[in-house]
Amino acid sequence: MALYAKARKLARHGRVRPSRAHINTLIAAVGSDITARARYLIRNNGYAANAIESWAGNAVGDGIRPSSSIGDAGLKAAVQRLWLAWTDESDADGLTDFYGQQRRAAREIFIAGEVFFRFRSRRPEDGLTVPLQVQMIPSEMLPLARNETLQNGNVIRQGIEFDRIGRRLAYHFLKRHPGDITDPGLAGETGRVPASEIMHIIDPVDAGQLRGVSRFAPAIVKLFLLDQYDDAELDRKKVAAQYAVFITSPAPMDTGKDDKKSAGEDREVDLEPGQIVPLEPGEEIHPSAPADVGGSYEAFQYRTLLQIAAALGVPYAHLSSDMLKANYSNSRMALLEYRRRVGAWQHSVMVYQMCRVVWRRWMDAAVLSGALSIPEYESRRDECLACDWLPPRWEWVDPLKDAKAEIEQINAGLKSRSQAIAERGYDAETVDAEIAADKAREQRLGLQFGATPSQAPSADPVIQTDQ
Repeated sequence: MALYAKARKLARHGRVRPSRAHINTLIAAVGSDITARARYLIRNNGYAANAIESWAGNAVGDGIRPSSSIGDAGLKAAVQRLWLAWTDESDADGLTDFYGQQRRAAREIFIAGEVFFRFRSRRPEDGLTVPLQVQMIPSEMLPLARNETLQNGNVIRQGIEFDRIGRRLAYHFLKRHPGDITDPGLAGETGRVPASEIMHIIDPVDAGQLRGVSRFAPAIVKLFLLDQYDDAELDRKKVAAQYAVFITSPAPMDTGKDDKKSAGEDREVDLEPGQIVPLEPGEEIHPSAPADVGGSYEAFQYRTLLQIAAALGVPYAHLSSDMLKANYSNSRMALLEYRRRVGAWQHSVMVYQMCRVVWRRWMDAAVLSGALSIPEYESRRDECLACDWLPPRWEWVDPLKDAKAEIEQINAGLKSRSQAIAERGYDAETVDAEIAADKAREQRLGLQFGATPSQAPSADPVIQTDQ
């Protein structure tokens, strides 16, 4: 206890008054402002734009793809084909496919800390492969200030309706984006959407947290100040590049005449290359000498960008695109740590909250609509829904060394081919089927690939002659 008592008396902590409010209270007070500032940075700051593109590219890439675990090979192939056809139709706005929606979700969670998706059931006559689509809803559409108790005893907290035992029942979304003046809808009007129709994707940082917080929150101040500092240094350089001189002369006697020269007023002279400027008696030339940036600019900017990169959880090189300080060792160490974090986020947030939910809803819709024929689906539902989600493989700094190491691990029995193929983002059964099909086609056409140097014919055959 003495240690804690002493800590409270430290001078450096004396002026710090940390808030004891719950994170929901803090988000209600400043959450919308943080999101607005984060969006401003994404649109106007190159470092912020680079950071979010790096995050989305590593977290999702070209898509986290499913590999069904159904034992029946024929049924599995049919499910995979139908899913692939549906991914092009999944976006209710028609702007991208399902994997593009994953990327947009990763961006939104980085910017706003959360994103919403709504399931849209379609009619058979709409002509979709599976009568289901998914619509993205930005976080601003769910009002943070909506808090009330309903007559039936349910409670609305930050736009989310809960029953008496804390289960989510519905979301009360605005019918018009609060910042979109082009939408003719009524401002402030809300609509109730059942929770079963909504995916709320969020990466909470505290227990009991209801709404998300932008990952830019710890870096917003430094990014803004660094922007201002860079602008000031750019203006300083601009002024330094504009050569100017000042002409001074002794103060003349006041003659009362309306003559600029006799009145001692400054003369303006436009300087040109090679120009000779005549001076009046007693006048002197003093060239301007604006202060230069100096040698501290790059070091200061580098250290500030390191702090911003740490706050965002993005490697310095991914934030700044500065590869001058990178080498194989430090690049690999940074990537290993970064990819551990990204991998944890992929499985705990993107796969668990979005991919699995969409897969279950899609499978049910496919069976109910007749797009898939699975006997006794209701009793076999858990078996049919079993699925592995495979993130895209990350390339390393030296792929040849990593490939050789992976081959040695497989040969030593430390990992299987299926595991190695899954780590590359592919399904082992699909890859094996493609390899078998390729070999059969090569034999049928008389083709041969992959010959070793000892098997290949010599470029300069030795001609033997009888002696």
